[in-house]
Amino acid sequence: MTDKKRRILIVEDEVEMLKALQLRLEANGYEVLTAQDGLSGLNKARSEKPDLILLDVMLPKMDGFKICRMLKFDQDYKNIPVIILTAKVQDSDVEQGLAMGADAYMTKPYKADELVGKIKELLGD
Repeated sequence: MTDKKRRILIVEDEVEMLKALQLRLEANGYEVLTAQDGLSGLNKARSEKPDLILLDVMLPKMDGFKICRMLKFDQDYKNIPVIILTAKVQDSDVEQGLAMGADAYMTKPYKADELVGKIKELLGD
């Protein structure tokens, strides 16, 4: 592995949550990109090609399920791991997230060590 930092895109509309995730990930040595609505998140994923995407479901302009599906069904982006991180805890939500191609589905409030562990697992670190 090179010295290049792994880049993680966080798509989250709640500013406090976004900042907390960003601080946690930067403290673990990741470069963090952010977007606060679904459309800019999708555009940033396509332009920046991050190593992993943390994706909320309930977002302005486009929901996380749709973003996940659009990326996972696109040859250029399907290999980017996506972790859906959401307050939606119903079994049907989890099933929908996984059906859209998400690599993991985690609920808020999240445990930081579990989240970082899952990120490392998906990145193969």
